Amino acid sequence: MSQKDENDVTILCRCEDITIEEVRSYIQRGITDLEQLKRLLRVGMGPCQGRTCTPLLVNELARATGQEIKRIHLTVFRQPTTPVKLGVLAGGTDHEENS
Repeated sequence: MSQKDENDVTILCRCEDITIEEVRSYIQRGITDLEQLKRLLRVGMGPCQGRTCTPLLVNELARATGQEIKRIHLTVFRQPTTPVKLGVLAGGTDHEENS
């Protein structure tokens, strides 16, 4: 690994401001599970919900571990437990009345 790779300040997750260097540091410590990285670094937990950074993170994990990309387990997407209408979020209606 070159000096540039060791000090790479390229942002991997823009929402949570996580660099590739931070991710590589955790991978070098043996944390190679996407779910663990998500919980420890909050990568993929910002407003985009990982749409931008998850593919980048999976590629980095595959490269670092020698696994095929398709062998890396993705995290579970948990939707809200109850659908909420936009009007409720905007404060215009009562959620229980419109269900």
